[in-house]
Amino acid sequence: MKPRSLRPGDTIQFVTPASPLAAEKLVFMTHLLEEAGYKTKVAPHALDADGYLAGTDQDRADDFQKAFDDPETAAVLCNRGGYGCSRILPLLDFERIASSGKMMIGFSDITMLHLALNRLGMPTIHGPMPLTLHYPRAQWVYDSFLNVLRGDLRFPAEAPRPTTLVGGVAEGQTVGGCLCLLTDSIGTPWALDTYGKILVIEDVDENPHRIDAMFSHLVNSGLAERAAGFAIGEMTRTDERADEAIGAKPWREIIRDRLAPLGKPLIIDLPIGHAKNMLTLPLGLNARLDADAGELTYLEPLCA
Repeated sequence: MKPRSLRPGDTIQFVTPASPLAAEKLVFMTHLLEEAGYKTKVAPHALDADGYLAGTDQDRADDFQKAFDDPETAAVLCNRGGYGCSRILPLLDFERIASSGKMMIGFSDITMLHLALNRLGMPTIHGPMPLTLHYPRAQWVYDSFLNVLRGDLRFPAEAPRPTTLVGGVAEGQTVGGCLCLLTDSIGTPWALDTYGKILVIEDVDENPHRIDAMFSHLVNSGLAERAAGFAIGEMTRTDERADEAIGAKPWREIIRDRLAPLGKPLIIDLPIGHAKNMLTLPLGLNARLDADAGELTYLEPLCA
């Protein structure tokens, strides 16, 4: 189920399984990848738009499926998140995708695709997309991204270190992504599975009370209790979205309140996802979370 590491000359195909992306926002990522020695390819419907969706469900699903079937493509890179991946889940043959030996990269709404593929044993990459890198980022963001494509899972020394909320050490597969998609998955065939795993979570543009509600759902459902530990990123722009009609708490306090009582290793402010600068981080691989040291270390290679 593991992909192979990318080599110069390999082709990376751009797909858009969720919300639309304008063509000019592919420019920087195309340049970055080609400068690194890769070829790029744009899926037939990658620039389609239908309101908040990048074209019809069938076209988006076909692009995603065919990218993994394409013998010329070594990695599939999602152009952006937004909304729409949940709609195409029933249209995809995930077993065929998982056996393709190809990388899948993205985050945000792409969380639904990560969950489906991780459940089948395929590691995936939670990392920046063309929309993400259309805006300037710190140099270590680019270094982290390109290193993971080559199979190097060491985090750049320049990346900010997370804060420890609960000490201890946990080992298990990394799983997770965007909080709202994780809770949306519950009750579906592609649902979040946390048993013995390190749960990685981030989100963006959610009100504080909604962050509380979603973490409470993870607690009440038993999913939080079944996890081995927690690596929490940023709840980007949450504190700015406080609803004055009902009051608010800082999101870091909410996470401490909801997760710390479980007594499991817990770090916060891991730079991932919608943060200004983000690490590229594999999901579905065994890792060691040393919350005392604020370190997440992979125990197995990403690539076959």
